[in-house]
Amino acid sequence: MRVVAAFDQGTTSSRTILFDERGKVVAKAMREFRQIYPRPGWVEHDPRDILASQMESYREALAAGGVSPEEVVAVGIANQRETALVWDRFTGKPVYNAIVWQCRRTSAFCEGLKEKYGDFVYARTGLNMDAYFSASKIRWILDNVPFARRRAEQGELLFGTVDTYLLWHLTGGKVHATDCTNASRTMLFNIHTLQWDDELCALFGIPRCMLPQVFPSGHDYGTAVAEVLGAPIPVRALVGDQQAALFGQLCVEKGDVKNTYGTGCFLLMNTGDEAVASRNGLITTLTASLGKPSYALEGSVFVAGAVVQWLRDGLGVIDTAAESERVALSVPDTGGVTVVPAFVGLGAPHWDAECRGVIGGITRGTTAAHIVRAALESVALQAFDVVHAMEQDLRTVLSRLCVDGGMSANDFLMQFQADILGAEVVRPAVRETTALGAAYLAGLACGYYKDIDSLRKNVGQASVFLPKMDDAARAEKLRGWEEALGRAMYRARLR
Repeated sequence: MRVVAAFDQGTTSSRTILFDERGKVVAKAMREFRQIYPRPGWVEHDPRDILASQMESYREALAAGGVSPEEVVAVGIANQRETALVWDRFTGKPVYNAIVWQCRRTSAFCEGLKEKYGDFVYARTGLNMDAYFSASKIRWILDNVPFARRRAEQGELLFGTVDTYLLWHLTGGKVHATDCTNASRTMLFNIHTLQWDDELCALFGIPRCMLPQVFPSGHDYGTAVAEVLGAPIPVRALVGDQQAALFGQLCVEKGDVKNTYGTGCFLLMNTGDEAVASRNGLITTLTASLGKPSYALEGSVFVAGAVVQWLRDGLGVIDTAAESERVALSVPDTGGVTVVPAFVGLGAPHWDAECRGVIGGITRGTTAAHIVRAALESVALQAFDVVHAMEQDLRTVLSRLCVDGGMSANDFLMQFQADILGAEVVRPAVRETTALGAAYLAGLACGYYKDIDSLRKNVGQASVFLPKMDDAARAEKLRGWEEALGRAMYRARLR
C-alpha cells in the first residue's frame, strides 16, 4: 500500500499519520514528550525529545498500518511554529533547549523595542512585536549561552524552527531549509519580498549565516536517509501547523476561515493575494502554497486545550480531558463563574503579556462542574474576540467557521462556539487536518495527489453545529466575558 507520511510535531506530542490516495487515515501513532518549565512563564523542550518522539511515532504508525518504509512515497512535516532551536552545524547537538512559542522570558525585551520599532516590524513582517515569535528567543540564546554568539558569527551554529531541525536530521545534516509559513513567524522575514530582512536581523542581532533557505511549503526538500526512516524517502513539504490545518480544511479561497483547537487556539482567515494590515490586533501571515504566495489574517489564543490540562493536572477536578464535556453538561450553566485562562498572558487581539488568569463570580454554591464549564466556555469566548477583530478588519460578518484539532471533538464546546458566534460551525469527518494539510502538500508536490479539485471529492460528511442561543443571552454572556477580561487586565496593570 502506497502512503504519504505526515509528521505532526506539536507542542505536547509528536504524531505520525499515514494517508492513502483518497486522503483517508491508514494508521497513526502519537508520543507525548516532556514539558520543561525552568521559571514561571518560561517553557522549553529538549530537542532530543522532539526528535526521538517523532521517530518513535513514525515507526509505530508503520507497524500499526502494516506499511513498509519502501511504501512511503513522501513525507510532509507540519510543526509547532515559533519555537526556536539553535544547534551545532557539524554535530547537530543543540546548544540549549528549544525555547517554546509559549515562553515569555523575552517579553520585557520586546516591550522595550515596541514603541520605537513596532510599526517598522509590523510593516515588514505582519507581526506584532512580541515574545511569541522566534527572533527574540534566538537572541536570548546567543546572549545567554557561553560562546554562542561568537560561534554563530563564525558560522558554526544554525537556527531553525522545528521543521528545519527535523529536516536537518532526516537528511543527515545535508539540508538546512524551511518554508515561507515558518519563516514568516520568526520576525526576521519580509513577507512582501519573501526574503530574510537584513535590517530585522541587525535589529535583533541575528547573524544571517544562521538562517535556513526558504522555499514554498510544497517543495523538493531532499531525501531522508535510509538510516533514519528505513528507506530513502523524499521530503516534499514543510509547513507551520496552523497553515497546514488551513490547507487541510481546503480553505484555499479568499474569505475561508478555520479555527484549530490545540494547546492554543488559532484562527486563520484566507485573504488571497492581499496582505491585509490589521487595525485590531491581528497579524498578517503567509499561507501554505506550492508556488505563488497567498496571505491570511491570524489571531492566536495562547491557552485552549491547555486549560483542560490544567483542570486535570493542576486542579484535579477531572480525570481525563474527555471527561470535561460530561462534567460541563452536568450543570445547566456556569452559575455566574467566568474563567480567564491567561496563564502566559493574552494573545490576539489583546496582546497583554503581563495579564494572568482569573476565576471570577465564585459563590458558596460554586462547584467544580461550574469551573469546568466556564473553562471550556473561555476557549470559545477567546475565539469570539479574534473573529470579531477579523470582522472589523474586513468589514464582513462571519457565517461559517471550519474547526479542527483535539478539542473540536467536544460537542459541548462546538455548540457553544456556534452559539456565541451566531454562526455555523463545521467539523470535518477527518479532524486530523494539520497532518492532512502536510500530507496534501507533500502528495501534490510529488504527484501522489492530482489537484485540489480531486481532493475536494474525497472530503467526508461533516458535522454542522447551528447557533441556538438567542441574542439577549449572547449579549449577556459577552458582557460577563468583557468584565472578566477587564478585571484580569486591570490586575496586570497594578503589578
